[in-house]
Amino acid sequence: MVTAARTARDSDDADGADRADRTKGEHGSDGEHSADGDGRAGAGGERAPGPPGAPGGDAVAGAPLPRPLLRAALALYLDLHAHPELSGHEHRTAGLLAAWLTEHGCTVTRAVGGGHGLVGVLRNGPGPTVLLRTELDALPVTEATGLPYASTTPGVMHACGHDLHIAAAAGAVALLAADRDSWRGTVLVVGQPAEETLSGARSMLEDGRLYERFGTPDAALAQHAAPLPAGTVAHAPGGAPLMAGSIAADVTLYGRGGHAATPHLTVDPVLMAAATVLGLQSVVARETAPAEQAVLTVGSVRAGERGNITPDTAELSLTARAFTDSVLDRLLAAAARVVRAQAAASGAPREPELTVTARSPALLPGPALTAAVRRAHEASLGAGRVLDAAPATATEDFPHFGAGGVATAYWLLGTTGVRQWRAARAGGGPVPPNHAPGFAPDVRTALPAGVTAMAAAARQVLDPGPGGGGSVRRDTGPGGGGEAGS
Repeated sequence: MVTAARTARDSDDADGADRADRTKGEHGSDGEHSADGDGRAGAGGERAPGPPGAPGGDAVAGAPLPRPLLRAALALYLDLHAHPELSGHEHRTAGLLAAWLTEHGCTVTRAVGGGHGLVGVLRNGPGPTVLLRTELDALPVTEATGLPYASTTPGVMHACGHDLHIAAAAGAVALLAADRDSWRGTVLVVGQPAEETLSGARSMLEDGRLYERFGTPDAALAQHAAPLPAGTVAHAPGGAPLMAGSIAADVTLYGRGGHAATPHLTVDPVLMAAATVLGLQSVVARETAPAEQAVLTVGSVRAGERGNITPDTAELSLTARAFTDSVLDRLLAAAARVVRAQAAASGAPREPELTVTARSPALLPGPALTAAVRRAHEASLGAGRVLDAAPATATEDFPHFGAGGVATAYWLLGTTGVRQWRAARAGGGPVPPNHAPGFAPDVRTALPAGVTAMAAAARQVLDPGPGGGGSVRRDTGPGGGGEAGS
């Protein structure tokens, strides 16, 4: 097995990295939006390092991607990155994806689930149905990358790579649409809004009756940008979780407002909120076993308008993360006790309110389908570019697509260029992770790899067509054994 750490070490000796440095000298810094190169996954500037002994550090296998396709997908990415939209407001983003899918032969339905969700259907004869999911929303983050295509929307940024996911899925659909002789079946493309609020998937499945209207797929696939070497993908070992489940909750604490000069006549919800935040920090330490991975974070505190006024209320937003539902339930119960106890200790005039706003189970990709997709990635990208992923306490709502026994496969897509790896290892700042203002995928390498990875995974589920000798034949049945992602 090849790990991210080993790949990073190998990068210092990769000739491909040297070529990347020369390219950088001509074309600019990490994230430069040139699609020139040899057209293969990992080409076009910085190349992700390959395994030891690979000529030039280049371990990409399979046929080159068409340059016109890569350029079009890149143009889509740049447009999306420059015009991000927050959860629930993804109208323009959905329009761009819908136009792309329509151009490449999909029948597109908008407003699936009451929001900006969309579904594109590409039918190509009888056979399995594979769902390709991508997210549409961005984050309330002010971009600080300095890129020429940086966000033009104040306070909003594609800081989680959803723009990269859209462009990669779009490129994969175009690749499949242009080569219909190589596969049979149906490709179901889901453009999901509101992933960052963990509400979009359930909305599309329940309110939008996704599977009732468009058919239950044999398998659901997705990938996610991660600060791993660009040009690589990473899978969880068979049966292991890839991401934690989570609960998001809002808390309202009630006090009694008044003048800051007469604190004895008030019940201060600001002080109550501060004590609550500190009290919540003991929940993980004292409510979970040391072997249980769990995180509880208060990400937002809101109270008052002026320094000389004690407000009536204070509001907190928190998330709890763990890998089992039982631990999540325990964290939520403990958090509720802390909130009530602090309100009581402060003499609050009324009980606090704790409202669960979203919940998502742990992400457990189906072992059989994951193994099959991993083999497809090794064949299409090169074995040295397929890594092992450790469980992360980040959270996704993708597991909901595994409802009813739908098999799922989900992998991480590396975004970090060689120069960033070298700078970090030389004592520079850490690689900016997802959700950071400086998050900047090395798109020239990550995008071709993302297109290739998604298309190869889809072919693993679909039946080969009369001209499909070059596709990867699945050997596990339509859904990889029928394991549900949840």
